[in-house]
Amino acid sequence: MSEAEAKQIERMKGLLAAQQSAFRTERHRPIDKRKADLDRIADLCRKNADAIAEAISKDFGNRAKQESVIAEIAFVIQDAAHAKKHLSKWMKTRKVGVPMTLMPGSATIRRDPKGVVGIVSPWNYPFQLAMAPLVAAIAAGCRAMIKPSEYTPATGDLMKSLLAEAFEEDHVTVITGGPAVGEAFTKLKFDHLFYTGSTQVGRLVAKAAAENLVPVTLELGGKSPAIVTPSYPQGPAAKSIGWGKFFNAGQTCVAPDYVLAPKGSEKALGEAIIAVAQHEFPEAASDDAYTAIVSDRHYERLNAMIEEARAAGAEILQPEHDAQAAQAARKIPPTVVINPPEDSRLMTEEIFGPVLPVMGYTELDAATDYVGDHDHPLALYVYSTDKTEANRILDNTMSGGVGVNINLLHLSVPDLPFGGIGGSGQGSYHGEAGFLTFTHERSVFRTGKWHPSRLLAPPYGKMYETVAEKQMS
Repeated sequence: MSEAEAKQIERMKGLLAAQQSAFRTERHRPIDKRKADLDRIADLCRKNADAIAEAISKDFGNRAKQESVIAEIAFVIQDAAHAKKHLSKWMKTRKVGVPMTLMPGSATIRRDPKGVVGIVSPWNYPFQLAMAPLVAAIAAGCRAMIKPSEYTPATGDLMKSLLAEAFEEDHVTVITGGPAVGEAFTKLKFDHLFYTGSTQVGRLVAKAAAENLVPVTLELGGKSPAIVTPSYPQGPAAKSIGWGKFFNAGQTCVAPDYVLAPKGSEKALGEAIIAVAQHEFPEAASDDAYTAIVSDRHYERLNAMIEEARAAGAEILQPEHDAQAAQAARKIPPTVVINPPEDSRLMTEEIFGPVLPVMGYTELDAATDYVGDHDHPLALYVYSTDKTEANRILDNTMSGGVGVNINLLHLSVPDLPFGGIGGSGQGSYHGEAGFLTFTHERSVFRTGKWHPSRLLAPPYGKMYETVAEKQMS
């Protein structure tokens, strides 16, 4: 660990202490202040949209501005507006019923902020995946520390600057630094830790948080399948899957990771997907609308996956492109791989790039069995014109979220909880689910100075027998 990292870690601990002290001073931030906080987040997005998009593009080498606007900046603005609109309803104390045997009394559930929360965000959507959890934490009345990915330093530095202008350090702050700082961050005694990233690192984060019994939300990934049924027309399937897969050059946690298609249709579907990509990105290497791979390491990893499949005899489909120019721009052209070996890296690791395996299945049950034999994916996409058939697939699989005849967009519905299950994560957020993630639902039972339950205390007599008999009936 360098001296600079050691100093950053000590500073981080001091900031946590300052936020904890500030939270104790204001445990229940009033709704008008929370709404003003949400407005500040939306305003900094609007006023700095160009700078945010430019920082993200700098980190990637090239990120399509249109993708940054719609998937990062506008997403956060809409998220903050939705939270502000529904905040009074979410914050309300709820009454619940009391059994006759416990009367007289009243029972309520308070929604109290957890306190100081830590947010660890990834590189693939470096602004949205830091700010959307922050929106939820702010709505819940919490204070927050954010640790962005070291792979996107320009975005991290800009967020740090913008949030420092909008909030005091004891309310919201950004901690930048490398792996040593990130590891120390996950070991802090937060009141909640929110992590978005790989399953492998997620396990380490969960272990680190467990040392202090810090509750965690893990937004992970996994291999999200798209199942195309015989009833669904090939053209629309290709257009939808191609758009979702090649958005952000496949560097999306809920991008289709592989396709299961009826046996014999694999190549035709793959060619249709490539035709869609060729139309959307006529020349991937020079097209600013087509995003680069974030780093040399990830670029080399993806190329190695493709070459492994090629060496094993799988057919590789790509649109016409200038290979040298693509390499210089760190771009991998849209790629479809037909029936790669099941033990290949393409089929055993999350791809996280513009490479799409298309596998054939003989019967629909075989497709759902294949999904069920692997870790639960973060998303599942079903393409079927038959509602009964689509429901049959849902009944026989498990995933974080589902898109039927569409992909990606389920995460844009504010009132749908977004999150994984098992290997793809635990916990959820967006909308009220996000508010509840950073909220403690606190049970309260009230009664007067005297309550009949005192008649049930030892020595046990007739009153105890009467009450016990009624409760056992």
